[in-house]
Amino acid sequence: MFRAAAPLLWIVCVPYSKIVRIKPKSFSQMPSSSSIRDTNKLVGLEVIRFISALAVLFWHYQHFWFVGDHPVDFVRESQPLYSHFSVFYDYGFYGVQVFWCLSGFIFFWKYRQSIDAGSIGASRFFLLRFSRLYPLHVITLLLVAALQIGYYNQQGYYFVYQANDLKHFLLQFLLASHWGFQAGYSFNGPIWSISVEVAAYVVFFLLLRHVGRSVLVNLAVLVAYAVAKWAHVPSQIVDCIAFFYAGGLSAIAFGNWRNSEHQAKLNSLLLAFLVLTPLAVYGRVPNTEPVVHLFLLLWLPPMLLLCARKLSVPARLQSMMEAAGNMTYSSYLIHFPIQLALAWYFAAVGKPIPYHSTKLFLLFMGLTMLSAYFIYRLFELPVQNLIRGQFDGASAERTVLGAAAARQ
Repeated sequence: MFRAAAPLLWIVCVPYSKIVRIKPKSFSQMPSSSSIRDTNKLVGLEVIRFISALAVLFWHYQHFWFVGDHPVDFVRESQPLYSHFSVFYDYGFYGVQVFWCLSGFIFFWKYRQSIDAGSIGASRFFLLRFSRLYPLHVITLLLVAALQIGYYNQQGYYFVYQANDLKHFLLQFLLASHWGFQAGYSFNGPIWSISVEVAAYVVFFLLLRHVGRSVLVNLAVLVAYAVAKWAHVPSQIVDCIAFFYAGGLSAIAFGNWRNSEHQAKLNSLLLAFLVLTPLAVYGRVPNTEPVVHLFLLLWLPPMLLLCARKLSVPARLQSMMEAAGNMTYSSYLIHFPIQLALAWYFAAVGKPIPYHSTKLFLLFMGLTMLSAYFIYRLFELPVQNLIRGQFDGASAERTVLGAAAARQ
């Protein structure tokens, strides 16, 4: 099971000392200073985010075998290019836990001090989340609902996710599809992980505002998680909060250590831990979800800590890395509608889905990535900026009116 760490480990090891690039043959061929960016935009984490999203796409390729809510004649090793991408096919589900941990890192890095100090209030924080998540979520929810109606009229059952009634539509509409009120997965099923992450945002804000930003809070949350697991509490929200706060610990450590004079030694120790730990436990512990979760809770924070360090990369490469990271949310929400549309097409023409075909695999991946790229640029980002601009404009107007009233 710990082969799941392999692709992330590769990202950690390759840029360990610096980004690998071909040595120029002459001084004139060396990149100009303007083409190299010494960045603190955490582009290494953008790569991790993209790989995690890609892993989920591989994991969900098995949907093409589904009849109703279960796969028929599915053999994991028979999936296209399995010998090359077996780690993604076998462990792609755990890309979700990587997302949660990465979100914790980003949120603690960006908001920990400002929320604790009161400079970002609840309305501002949750508007930022709303503008980032909600518009694309609603569009893909409506798209899936329409496609599922067509598919059901053809087949007499829904594609993969079956709980497609009014109750579950409302739960998804409110981003509460997996808060414990559900009777199963519904509509655009992958949104479940975003749903539980929204609950983690609420906990994150309330604890920072009313308890404080001490690292002891993070440790207390992880202890509470251990107790919940010992008590067999079956909650995906609990899992999400644990990974979120583990990522937060990594961000706190990064803030304290990034300018340390012992940075090189710390990086070496982290790299050794990341390499040796999977080797030490592989084949020696049971391959169960609780064990994998425990391993990831221990392994992911050091991995994020190492990948978050400042990198000097060519400007074009940095732009590519940032673009890849920006595509992750749209690829996560659009890939199931694309699968559903393909399944609907094959049903409409009366042909079986050629799920063993490499061409279908490449079509699915290509459509998802191409759609994600343009959705981010043409819809997700413009709508996000529009919503935030409207809020900022309204806030500025209220400030002016308030100042005028105070002078009267």
